[in-house]
Amino acid sequence: MRPEDQASDSEFEAFLRVGRLNRDQVHRIRVEKEEIPPINLKDYSAIIAGGSPFDVSIPDYKKSIVQKRIEHFYEDLFKRIIKDDFPFLGACSGMGLLGQYCKTPISEKYSEGVGSVEVRVTEEGTKDYLLEGLPKKFNALVGHKEACDEVPSGAVLLVSSEACPVQMFRLKKNIYATQFHPEADSEEFVLRVQIYKEFGYFPQEKAEKLIESLQNLNTPVPEEILRRFINNYKS
Repeated sequence: MRPEDQASDSEFEAFLRVGRLNRDQVHRIRVEKEEIPPINLKDYSAIIAGGSPFDVSIPDYKKSIVQKRIEHFYEDLFKRIIKDDFPFLGACSGMGLLGQYCKTPISEKYSEGVGSVEVRVTEEGTKDYLLEGLPKKFNALVGHKEACDEVPSGAVLLVSSEACPVQMFRLKKNIYATQFHPEADSEEFVLRVQIYKEFGYFPQEKAEKLIESLQNLNTPVPEEILRRFINNYKS
């Protein structure tokens, strides 16, 4: 969902690298580039939706044609995903789109600056396969202007934090969303700072200091969450 080719390509490579996937195991779809024909869920074992520079909480009249097309695509997709409890993992924008579909309030109330934050696993989270046996507190990379104000109706909160209460949730048995980026490392975030420094995530004059703060950050637990999702569902 990233119109910026460099950011989109790098994010895709990150999902492959962290998820230990080969290219012949995946089908990449850039929904921001063109009209996408209907997706036959029987052709896939799972779907992963990454990030984007779009905010679903802005007024509809401010949304570009591209953003509206993306939201329409996911609205149709979520109808079938939720009906069938089809395996899905949405990261950052993926969470926002799922939250929007579930009619969850989304605003800038729990926005987070770009960087590493400490999050905690809830009691329900410790029982979930993706988090079972992992540290109850861990660091994750974030950077978002909006977030879910509350847990979607019917969903289970798995990971939370003081600054952003809804960091990860599960809907039904197989539908997941994270506010943090499980695919990203410090190098990936440095690239995003360089690409998105004019998009309002942080003051432009602070870009260099932000890049310095991101150097050599390690977030192994979110990466393990992503690998567990992939290993659990890949055919």
